[in-house]
Amino acid sequence: MTSVPGQWPVSEPVDITENDGQGAAHLALVAVQARFHVTLGSIRADLEEQPSPMAVLNAARRWNYAITAMADEVASSLRKAG
Repeated sequence: MTSVPGQWPVSEPVDITENDGQGAAHLALVAVQARFHVTLGSIRADLEEQPSPMAVLNAARRWNYAITAMADEVASSLRKAG
């Protein structure tokens, strides 16, 4: 039995990771975008939990400092690695 376009559930799913490299490349791109949006969503959730506008700004400064410190650390280790 073969699948008809739009049929659900799909009787014969296609493994897009074996699709001449394009499927794997697409998954890699989507994974990067998903990680970015999940991370940004987590930061937003933290900011929305703050009790006041000043607390939101202070939390944003902490996030900014933490991300900048992490970037400096990673950049430094990449420089040392060559």
